[in-house]
Amino acid sequence: MKKLSKLLALLMISVMIIGSFAACGSKKDTKQEETKNDQSNETTTEDSKDTPAATEAAPEVQDVALKVWGPQEEQELLAQMTASFAAAHPEYNITFEFGVVAEGDAATELQKDPAAAADVFAFASDQTANLVNAGILYPITLNADAVKAANSEASISAATIDGQLYAHPFTPNSWFMYYDKSKYTEEEVKSLEIMMAKDLGEGVKNFSVDLNNGWYLSSFFFAGGCQLFGPDGRDANTVTFNDANGLAVANYLIDLAANPKFLDEDNGNILTAFKEGTLAAACSGTWNAETIKEALGDNYAATKLPTIKINGEDRQLSNFADFKLIGVNSQTKYPIPAMQLAEWLANEENQKIRFEARSIAPTNLALTQDPAVLENPAVAALSLQTSFSTLQSSIPQMGNYWAPAEAFGTEVLNGTVTKENAQEKLDAFVESILSSIG
Repeated sequence: MKKLSKLLALLMISVMIIGSFAACGSKKDTKQEETKNDQSNETTTEDSKDTPAATEAAPEVQDVALKVWGPQEEQELLAQMTASFAAAHPEYNITFEFGVVAEGDAATELQKDPAAAADVFAFASDQTANLVNAGILYPITLNADAVKAANSEASISAATIDGQLYAHPFTPNSWFMYYDKSKYTEEEVKSLEIMMAKDLGEGVKNFSVDLNNGWYLSSFFFAGGCQLFGPDGRDANTVTFNDANGLAVANYLIDLAANPKFLDEDNGNILTAFKEGTLAAACSGTWNAETIKEALGDNYAATKLPTIKINGEDRQLSNFADFKLIGVNSQTKYPIPAMQLAEWLANEENQKIRFEARSIAPTNLALTQDPAVLENPAVAALSLQTSFSTLQSSIPQMGNYWAPAEAFGTEVLNGTVTKENAQEKLDAFVESILSSIG
């Protein structure tokens, strides 16, 4: 009997141990399993009510305050886009504060007081390197691969430093050529030589571009095969505008400026000339699309830049490829909501809204093939020209380019640069670009 009693005691202990292990089972057990275990172990009525269905709390809503900067012309759209973002994210109770800051002024304003600046902001891509060096841009770590896949390679490159994505691209910021299709055919506008050779009548200018503006002047040097800060725009010690190719370009510019059929763009004179019918073609961007369309009426057309003949070879004019980006402040108190908002403001849906509202060209690859986009002459021309563009450098040394470029272009226009002194003038031009910063 004693042996039997001991055996029964051991058996009861084993059952208790097994029950203990069952009670300590995985938290991943289903609701039905937990309820069954509770009943089999004869827990109290209070314990049996303590199931996940009873204790699961509603998701906590996070209070978020985000300051958003954009240009004046974007304020109405920003209000619309942020409202849709808030509706899509019920997990946040968001308070938005808006500020009017143009993309070109963003870096200057951000560096005044980064902690008090916007959490999310639009800026021009030539500011990317400076903002990264200043520690102001928050690296994009949320959905970065998807963003890269959705947008053009050039736009992603403009938002990337040393392999790290720092912003969301949403539109190219560059220029192309408008023309009067009563004066030129689609075939003729492919070559500047053909355009300039045509007789359009007394008082009519064949072509216009702003030669004493470095943003436009560079296209001729790039067409000639010259480099501004090396092949990728990141070598602060390499500018080849004064090599043999650069000299050929300078001679071309001297001839172009001296041609009576050429009009130097100055203070919007191309708009008046188009309206009066005294200009056949001019270089500008989408910001002038509606005005030029109104001026030309049924003769309104736009296309990529023409080729020019350098050393007997047709070379494609290559404009600076700049982009507008959405960035996140590294000092934001809400990095995840801020990154989500930046992605939202630059996503396919909102790029389409910008295009429909303001004829803003998209960087989203799907939208660039949208029939509505392709049917818009200005946007289609910009998208086409982007394939022939040179990415605008964003290194600090780029700041040394603009004033010397303006000076060189001005001297070409007023005849100070001649074929006899062109090499000397180019050498001085390049020396100024490469001079020490500050």
